Amino acid sequence: MSRIFITGSADGLGLMAARELITNGHSVWLHARTDARVRGALSAAPGAAGALAGDLASIAQTRALADAVNEVGHFDAVIHNAGIGFREPRVSTEDGLEHVFQINVLAPYLLSALIARPRRLVYLSSGLHRSGEPALADLQWERRPWNGSQAYSDSKLYDTVLAFAFARRWPDVLANALEPGWVATKMGGASAPDDLSLAPVTQAWLAAGDDPATDVSGAYFYHQRPRDVHPAARDQAFQDELLDQCATLSGIALPKGASSQ
Repeated sequence: MSRIFITGSADGLGLMAARELITNGHSVWLHARTDARVRGALSAAPGAAGALAGDLASIAQTRALADAVNEVGHFDAVIHNAGIGFREPRVSTEDGLEHVFQINVLAPYLLSALIARPRRLVYLSSGLHRSGEPALADLQWERRPWNGSQAYSDSKLYDTVLAFAFARRWPDVLANALEPGWVATKMGGASAPDDLSLAPVTQAWLAAGDDPATDVSGAYFYHQRPRDVHPAARDQAFQDELLDQCATLSGIALPKGASSQ
């Protein structure tokens, strides 16, 4: 049995993965934006070990969430599932940051930096990451005209970059990314063509680690099979630059070296 924490697990793919992991005997902690949504998540995932609240559009709340996770105890895996989609208008958060970047990229960076290092880190990307632009000069969309689809694609490229950066920097951690497919969730829309039942399988598979095929790091999967990624995701200089940008924006530097866990 593994202890697994899943961000954004009040509904959608996060909730589906949680249910699968619970069914398979794992101890799963859920996450939602508010206390009200936490209560809903617990009702929707019977057998969950617990749930924690925290708005990932807030650096202060994300830091508090990391503290709360650490108070629960050490986790074997963390699934960075939470995210918002490509139909979003540009919104500035309480921290003055563009909200797609803050929720989809900065929050998983912060949680990865602050949560006691698990054995496994799983980052949800998207096939749209291949349309992401490997440029960090205007992360907050302050100079460019807003393009929600591009902001989302960029964020999913950055999530893949985070997975590969942590895999390289933390050799004691198995850090991987995946695309669940274009499926009919709230984010994907009713007309999405891919099989919804398969969408949560890979993240649950990677987090549980029951299959020897999951004992890899710095890999990218689609339906439990390796898949090619945007070449920029494996550029070590680009990885380091993104980590530096996240550290500057959040005020939290990335811990170095191997874990003591």
